[in-house]
Amino acid sequence: MTKSNAPALDPAQVLEQSTTGYPEPYKARVAGRHKRRLGDAAGLRNFGVNLTRLDPGAESSMRHWHSKQDEFIYVLEGELTLVTDSGRQKLRRGMAAGFPAGRADGHQLVNETKKPALYLEIGLGRISPYHFSMRGDVLALGDGDFRAGLVRMIQANCAIGCTEQFFWVGSPADRVSRTI
Repeated sequence: MTKSNAPALDPAQVLEQSTTGYPEPYKARVAGRHKRRLGDAAGLRNFGVNLTRLDPGAESSMRHWHSKQDEFIYVLEGELTLVTDSGRQKLRRGMAAGFPAGRADGHQLVNETKKPALYLEIGLGRISPYHFSMRGDVLALGDGDFRAGLVRMIQANCAIGCTEQFFWVGSPADRVSRTI
């Protein structure tokens, strides 16, 4: 394989990262998520681009939304299940989904197939606030119980470079926010 000269790059030459700031039990759910931070490798500063592979059974994240960034995903290979407040829908190769900033509808991708899936995710990168709340055993938006694991997860994410993170506690009607 020939090494590319900037500004071109070969994604296969970008380090694949499989680490996460999620504590258990959430860490196990994203263990099959592998990212190549293409935007960082290209020196981009105003938005991030990740080439992400999800192994069978893996989740992209816990359900979340962003107050200050748009996020866009484009499926390159395989099939993913998109989970939002609207329910579950299949995204196949060539399909895309967009998540406008400030829309309080948590999203998540899950690979429910027996083959890996590959997609691009585009957004602000590591500087955007995330919003989470707990409902049962799933991080989602809406009412539910606050758990210490959520705080640890948010603190861990802030430790890797997020400038501002907060979460909602209580029902959507009262939306009490706390800053970590």
